[in-house]
Amino acid sequence: MYLALARKYRPKRFADVAVQSHVSNTLKGAIARGRVAHGYLLCGPRGVGKTTLARVLAMALNCERRAHGAGLGAEGTQPSEETQAASPAGAGEPCGECASCTRIWSGSASLDVIEIDAASNRGVDDARELRERAMYAPTAEGRFKVYIVDEAHMLTREAWNALLKILEEPPPRVIFVFATTDPQRITQAAAPVMSRLQRFDFKRISPVEVRERLTTVLAAEGVGADDDALAMIARAADGSMRDALSLTDQVLSMGEGRLTATAVRGALGLVPEDEYLGLLELIAERRAVDVFPAVGRLAESGIDFAVFLAGLADLLRAQLAVTLGGDAPDVSDQTRSALRARRDRFTAPDLLRMLGAIAEIEPFYRKSSQQQLLLETLLVRFALLDRTVELEDLLRGIGDGGGAQTSTPSTSRRVPDAPRPSPRRAEPPAAAPRADGPSAPPKPAPRAALDLNVLCERWGDIVDRVRSMGRPMLVSALEHALPVAVSAQGTITVQLEQPNEIFEKTIESGAAEVLSAVAGTFDGVTRLLVRRVEQPAAPTSDVPRRLTEDQARQERAQMLRKKDPALDAAIEALDLELLE
Repeated sequence: MYLALARKYRPKRFADVAVQSHVSNTLKGAIARGRVAHGYLLCGPRGVGKTTLARVLAMALNCERRAHGAGLGAEGTQPSEETQAASPAGAGEPCGECASCTRIWSGSASLDVIEIDAASNRGVDDARELRERAMYAPTAEGRFKVYIVDEAHMLTREAWNALLKILEEPPPRVIFVFATTDPQRITQAAAPVMSRLQRFDFKRISPVEVRERLTTVLAAEGVGADDDALAMIARAADGSMRDALSLTDQVLSMGEGRLTATAVRGALGLVPEDEYLGLLELIAERRAVDVFPAVGRLAESGIDFAVFLAGLADLLRAQLAVTLGGDAPDVSDQTRSALRARRDRFTAPDLLRMLGAIAEIEPFYRKSSQQQLLLETLLVRFALLDRTVELEDLLRGIGDGGGAQTSTPSTSRRVPDAPRPSPRRAEPPAAAPRADGPSAPPKPAPRAALDLNVLCERWGDIVDRVRSMGRPMLVSALEHALPVAVSAQGTITVQLEQPNEIFEKTIESGAAEVLSAVAGTFDGVTRLLVRRVEQPAAPTSDVPRRLTEDQARQERAQMLRKKDPALDAAIEALDLELLE
């Protein structure tokens, strides 16, 4: 009967457990020195060796060939110094070959080592049964009863409460080992349990360590493998050694002999790297129109769009590392060369925006019924990312130049700020003296006819002129007001954005200064009126209104559009959106 690689090459000794040496060395030393605790909690991702180490611990405690005095003394007491000195160098390790070790390693029935799946035995009645069974002594002198509870986070609060007393004072030579992928749930359901167990946190297994282990296993199987194929399996395993061996088994079942990248891609349904590189080229060349045919070809090939999105994120991450001057060790040599060739075609901010967009869409992507549509719109956003950059440059220029920025959204580079004119009205230049007579009087600068639209566009300049007069309070009031009407007799009516009696009185008292500032640009100005804003009715609730993020963004956009007509025209013409 064929034995799966994950079972066939499961470690039989502490020294064989990959990566988790901080746990295996501690458990091995505890057995050798007679300091084994009565309860352990093994935490970590799936497939990193939690159950394996629990079995090795049970094997070491019940090994038939363990040297006398190499482990715990009678009833779990500390062995004497003479006994410890006589222990062999391999004390604490199981032999892995005796009948007891073989039964425990293979998961066969054993009266002294009991494995329980807490996912299907999670109730209080199951916990009480476990507590009653733990009262029975081991089958032979010098042996231990080991209870291995997998998926321990599935136990209910009542089940943990039923186990609290026996975990604190267990019977002699009884050890509990709990394995879980979610220790937080245990903390929330039964916090007192954590103080009764020794906790060990397992590490995720890196792709490099997965490749090394796969190389050893395939060499023992007599199967050759390409480096790219091993790298693809290591990435797909996502830190789980068990998953890596299972995926290798899946590829080898195709019966092609040598493990190649093509075989791995075909067996696991992975997207060819050329497809990712093609989309990267499409984004670099801003060919948004080609997104839909490209995604359509992927849909026809039957790919998993969720897997494709994860692969796209990995490629953009690798491109970011190369763009920043680093390396991308987790990709093939061909892909690494292609990313280096595109190093100057992407900027780090662009790649960060792309990765951020993928991170935003990923939580609900798998649950969506329109995955293809989401992917297409995402790639179109990437291909049109330059327009977003232009808008940011425009807004940055407005903030730096106070409205003097002259660039438009069709320009990809920022135009340098023009010199800002003085808020005071410039004196007209003197005319050159005539050679045949006295000099002519200076000709006054022409002033525009009073018009509401033009007045609104130049309201910021008028406020600057009032600022130069040394009236800061009046300036603050005018910044919160806007002209709303202009009469044929030259009367200007202004209105505040929000009711404010102090600002209304300030504008009324400073009407002369405001009219003087307006007269510098417009002709026929005679009077300034302030239209009072009706005070809204008091809300029935005493809870103050809080602005949402969208409302704050809209108010900021309205303020920017009011200050700069060019920005207002650009937003209306191109249907742009303000990004923080």
